[in-house]
Amino acid sequence: MTMTANKNSSITHGAGGTKAPRGTLSRKSFEFEDASSLQSLYPSSPTENGTESQPKFGSKSTLEENAYEDIVGDLPKENPYEDVDLKSRRAGRKSQQLSENSLDSLHRMWSPQDRKYNNPPTQLVQRINSIYNAKRGKKRLKKLSMSSIETASLRDENSESESDSDDRFKAHTQRLVHIQSMLKRAPSYRTLELELLEWQERELFEYFVVVSLKKKPSRNTYLPEVSYQFPKLDRPTKQMREAEERLKAIPQFCFPDAKDWLPVSEYSSETFSFMLTGEDGSRRFGYCRRLLPSGKGPRLPEVYCVISRLGCFGLFSKVLDEVERRRGISAALVYPFMRSLMESPFPAPGKTIKVKTFLPGAGNEVLELRRPMDSRLEHVDFECLFTCLSVRQLIRIFASLLLERRVIFVADKLSTLSSCSHAVVALLYPFSWQHTFIPVLPASMIDIVCCPTPFLVGLLSSSLPKLKELPVEEALMVNLGSDRFIRQMDDEDTLLPRKLQAALEQALERKNELISQDSDSDSDDECNTLNGLVSEVFIRFFVETVGHYSLFLTQSEKGERAFQREAFRKSVASKSIRRFLEVFMESQMFAGFIQDRELRKCRAKGLFEQRVEQYLEELPDTEQSGMNKFLRGLGNKMKFLHKKN
Repeated sequence: MTMTANKNSSITHGAGGTKAPRGTLSRKSFEFEDASSLQSLYPSSPTENGTESQPKFGSKSTLEENAYEDIVGDLPKENPYEDVDLKSRRAGRKSQQLSENSLDSLHRMWSPQDRKYNNPPTQLVQRINSIYNAKRGKKRLKKLSMSSIETASLRDENSESESDSDDRFKAHTQRLVHIQSMLKRAPSYRTLELELLEWQERELFEYFVVVSLKKKPSRNTYLPEVSYQFPKLDRPTKQMREAEERLKAIPQFCFPDAKDWLPVSEYSSETFSFMLTGEDGSRRFGYCRRLLPSGKGPRLPEVYCVISRLGCFGLFSKVLDEVERRRGISAALVYPFMRSLMESPFPAPGKTIKVKTFLPGAGNEVLELRRPMDSRLEHVDFECLFTCLSVRQLIRIFASLLLERRVIFVADKLSTLSSCSHAVVALLYPFSWQHTFIPVLPASMIDIVCCPTPFLVGLLSSSLPKLKELPVEEALMVNLGSDRFIRQMDDEDTLLPRKLQAALEQALERKNELISQDSDSDSDDECNTLNGLVSEVFIRFFVETVGHYSLFLTQSEKGERAFQREAFRKSVASKSIRRFLEVFMESQMFAGFIQDRELRKCRAKGLFEQRVEQYLEELPDTEQSGMNKFLRGLGNKMKFLHKKN
């Protein structure tokens, strides 16, 4: 369903519908999703504005402009999807028939000579890896037989020793049932195939607006309204009408706390962002700067907001700096600047564009806007997480999101909610949050928290009394101001594999020490920042749990890839990791991750894949030979089935 803050504008949801085939789960995280239809899913929570409409999924995908997906290695192409097979295909869990050539290539994927990486890990990465190695133990992958894959039961697989108590097994089973039930409630939606060709951006941004607070007639409260916009929507086309409807939805996200405002003489500016998702699946980022306009005496703040299809927070923050600078002199100076900006193309990763401008008193100027080569962390700042949360609490939240639970952040400031929400989602890389994502939920949309499907939302503290009155299903509620859980499910410490959780905790507790050890080295400066370290710590967690996924992507005669799910899970030596994978593999995050890789012609080249190659190279020879033997057995079985059919 698509919902809106008014009748037609759309801000996407993450609920409703029926279970889709596994291969169709390929949804990107959606921010500021449509309130009306989400609220309508919960009968006791009345909708305030919107009406229900049929879903029109399409147009975008999990691969599109992932703010947390890095691009490393060779200079990326302008169109990052040129390597993706766009032919229609059948996706799903069932293994596809293989040719002898594809089986040979599957076996070669494990060959040591084919897995050499070009750049060795930095000293910082090596120190992080050593922490995991010390906690995990030596053996990572085990020898498998085809019979063990086919006959092992759920109980047998997770009860390999007497130490596996009935309570632990019961809790694991409940989690498995819970995440499967979430899938049944989740919507069906389209996959990548038809949408990728449409991703060709024509301009740097779509429009720029100024949102101000206007007093309600006969009331002492204010409503946010667009007081300035560029360009003007003066052509009565269908596209312009749709843009006009979107503009009507923007003010409430610029002022989610409009009802709390009174004129003030001082106010520290805040920068935050949101995302609008249209009925057709198209996504637009909103980059906002909220501050007091020039003047004297008590006055109301206003928000400068740039709407773009492109996720590049740093670049647009620089644009907002220039807008603020010019508007401080005269509002008339904003128009020529934004016009010059709109005529500029969006730079490719690692490239810079130059925008010529004129400013009275300063003369002609050239503004340089650079898009970073690695945009994975471009939208986030992990410092806010450690300012607001202890390491233990952060890991509990991370675990809850991995199992696609409902999470609510509460804080006093917009910037805190926005920064922490984006940062915690970035921890999931190389996976993408697939459900409702609303970093700052407008008070008028608070009924969304009654939605029965997974979500991550942020609420200002002023909405907390109302939140406690609502019939919210099981959820983790986090007070970012006090590092305290307002509400929890009491099993957050047991969701992750025990040894890997210990490694996560130790590496994060030692973050300052690990960074300082590399401060005098010649390694990449970006790797020695807090953002770089935290990213590497969580990437290593995923390398340890799913880093062997590429070994179980087989290819059919038609060139279609298929993932061998059970073989992948049961190849892991640790039963606690296998237990974790059994639940995590039911998530939409994992399904989208695998489907993206099934659709790619070539191996991905992101940082995660670099670390995976290094991880596979680290495996002892005994594990390599055991895996080679298993892959040969799998290949022989597939050849037999192919001949039989």
